[in-house]
Amino acid sequence: MDAERAVRALAGAFVLTSVALGWWVHAGFFLFTAFVGANLLQSGFTDTCPALWLLRKRAPQPQASCCASPTTPAAR
Repeated sequence: MDAERAVRALAGAFVLTSVALGWWVHAGFFLFTAFVGANLLQSGFTDTCPALWLLRKRAPQPQASCCASPTTPAAR
């Protein structure tokens, strides 16, 4: 899953969770829903998203294989 799809999935999960918590626990959780919506709106206009920045920063970097190196010939 790429980072942009992960952001959309994360935003959807946050919205659904905060709506459920706002309905069954306390109405103050609807403020979190509004925060997520406002962040999605500003992201649409500015093409910047703090969640995307965090996901890209925290994503595991691909590592080179321990056995393959450019100086050694490949095994036949």
